[in-house]
Amino acid sequence: MIRIMKYGEVANEDIFARSVPAVDVAGIVSGIIDDVKARGDAALFDYCEKFDRVRLASLEVTAEEIEAAAVAVGPEFMEVLETAAANIRAFHEKQVRNSFIIAEKDGVVMGQKVSPMDRVGLYVPGGTAAYPSTVLMDAIPARIAGCPEVFITTPPAKDGSVNPAILAAAKVAGVTRIFKVGGAQAIAALAWGTETIPNVDKIVGPGNAFVAEAKKQVFGRVAIDMIAGPSEILVVADGNSDPRHVAADLLSQAEHDKMASAVLVTESMDLAEAVQAEIERQVRLLPRVEIASASIDVNGKIIVVEDIDQAIWISNAIAPEHLELCLDNPFDYLDKVKHAGSIFMGRNCPEALGDYLAGPNHTLPTGGTARFYSPLSVDDFVKKSQYSYFTSDALKAVADKIALFARKEGLEGHARSVLSRFEP
Repeated sequence: MIRIMKYGEVANEDIFARSVPAVDVAGIVSGIIDDVKARGDAALFDYCEKFDRVRLASLEVTAEEIEAAAVAVGPEFMEVLETAAANIRAFHEKQVRNSFIIAEKDGVVMGQKVSPMDRVGLYVPGGTAAYPSTVLMDAIPARIAGCPEVFITTPPAKDGSVNPAILAAAKVAGVTRIFKVGGAQAIAALAWGTETIPNVDKIVGPGNAFVAEAKKQVFGRVAIDMIAGPSEILVVADGNSDPRHVAADLLSQAEHDKMASAVLVTESMDLAEAVQAEIERQVRLLPRVEIASASIDVNGKIIVVEDIDQAIWISNAIAPEHLELCLDNPFDYLDKVKHAGSIFMGRNCPEALGDYLAGPNHTLPTGGTARFYSPLSVDDFVKKSQYSYFTSDALKAVADKIALFARKEGLEGHARSVLSRFEP
């Protein structure tokens, strides 16, 4: 049963505690990475047989498999994918950065050049659930950024196939190549390359503890988006909220993972008790009842506060992945929200809307990292180069200042590299 606690009457560590997976997988992951680096495709085939229980004939998904998947999911789901993709494109196209040039001083030109990454890899989970939504959310910003090559790695089923919904989403999103590889070995392959899988510049996407640890270990060889932890939702709701809806929203994240976190913060004890009862009723109706129940029992909590301002303060301290403001006047509080991955405004904006169809990205910072990380965006798939141009007269006008600055730092060579241009 989800716990009810009144702020000020329990210890702060209970209010703000997060469960952290205790499994130490660093050594296992390091060994897998070294093996893939040394043996390439052979290692990938062996790990696929070991972990996915299938001996593949080929690592890459064929064009025929993709087309068959689009037929298999049916026209209704293809239409849903197209609708979601259109919304995601419309939102992310607003994020596109343009190069700029500054030429306001005589003889001086400066600017910034924005370029897409050449090749990016998207990890798409395929364990307890498959996520075609992640394909859209990760691939579409990459394509908008202009990346010419966008790869997917995802674990195969025991018959060697890939979930057709994932392949259909990849077709809609414009993914260029798809590989039947999962786990830490997929991350190693994307980072170092094998005979079949070319190495990429950046790896994005969520995964289990092994995938997260592998992303940590390959960072530096390649860029990564973030280290994604268990899913989180925090609902700030006032006493006018419908407890059925609040309970359903909390359970929508609890069903992801036994380590997922579902938190309600409210000023109403009546709502708190009603939501507690609704969760007990609704959780039994879920197909993933075992997972959702474990999440609620271990990580679920209802925090009762004095007022909504205090609720927002607690939310900022927790910095949740998903924040719902189930309030009559949510926009009155938007500026007070400082730390949250994605914010869902009002009573008719459940977090599930953002997972699939609204348009903003659902690859979000977890574990409190919303204090300094942002949702996945087009920015994640571009890099910026800066440039400067000075004429001789423009450089001469500032040469003495540069030399003085360099000598204050004890770098005489820097000073002379400028001054030498004006010596006889």
